[in-house]
Amino acid sequence: MAAAAAQLFAREGLRGIGVDHIGVTVGASTRTLYKHFGSRDGLVMAALESRHAAFMALLNHDDAETGTVESLFDTLEQWSAEFGASGCLLLRAGSEYRGANDDIVALVRGQKAAFFKEIARRVNHALGHDDALLSSQIWILFEGATAIASLDNTAVIRAASAAAKSLMAHAGKHSEA
Repeated sequence: MAAAAAQLFAREGLRGIGVDHIGVTVGASTRTLYKHFGSRDGLVMAALESRHAAFMALLNHDDAETGTVESLFDTLEQWSAEFGASGCLLLRAGSEYRGANDDIVALVRGQKAAFFKEIARRVNHALGHDDALLSSQIWILFEGATAIASLDNTAVIRAASAAAKSLMAHAGKHSEA
């Protein structure tokens, strides 16, 4: 149910969808949704957790020790092909629920922190040392590509990948000097 709700939220938004519509779409009664998730916001949190777990599982198809920065963008292309390029549901949730539900916003922040940590791990693996600025730049490229791809421009993912590769090469040259 949570994964189906995540797909619905990605397509139609989060706060503007009624519980009855969610139930019909995911094939569950309103009563069942409340029984399993406690509240509409509980379902949103479960959907966000499901979405994040699915993305991280796809991302971790790489060898956990050697996943590259460039493969982040390959994963984004694969995700967009499988689930559609609809922008980042997590960022949308963080924005829509800011000031309305601190638990949802905290969940999104935690999930984004986990993703940033994965980017930083890959940068460290490639360079042999931490580089917080470079990790932030890669993160911005990734999130920007995710957002722009939602405007029917998935070619931007390749452009972001090329920019990340260039940044990594530049950082590698300066690491050796």
